[in-house]
Amino acid sequence: MTQAGKLTDIATRSAKRAPMVHHQAIEISASGGLAGDFGRKPGKAQVTIVSAERWDAACAALGEDVPWSERRANLLVSGIDLDVVPGRQLAVGNVILEITGETDPCARMDEARAGLRAALTPDARAGVRCRVISGGSIKIGDAVAVVEDLFSRTEGQKV
Repeated sequence: MTQAGKLTDIATRSAKRAPMVHHQAIEISASGGLAGDFGRKPGKAQVTIVSAERWDAACAALGEDVPWSERRANLLVSGIDLDVVPGRQLAVGNVILEITGETDPCARMDEARAGLRAALTPDARAGVRCRVISGGSIKIGDAVAVVEDLFSRTEGQKV
């Protein structure tokens, strides 16, 4: 079964502990990740993505509604399961990202909210980190899908 989701929010930070800035649209490149995002260079963690559904589960475990940007990730997606499958490619609008692994919640999460790190630990609730395969522009509302699902749909095969 093909699963498609959507890009719900975009955020970057200009410096190490700077506040997150939300964007309606942004450029992503293989050489620098999201335009203006601090410390993003080619490698395994150019873009970080959080699932809205898994974030909601973390908030429920915490017993508090916390803005997703406290996670300090770049993209919030909904309607698609972000399984941690290294090598799996995701299409976000016309941009292709490759999942390189799970984003491990760090001690900074507990600085933001006591107990947030533990709430993010199960089920990859802290999200996934990705490498940019092919850049471009993305905007809130863009479709998000696993690339294999897109290929299967265009070839008329069942997934």
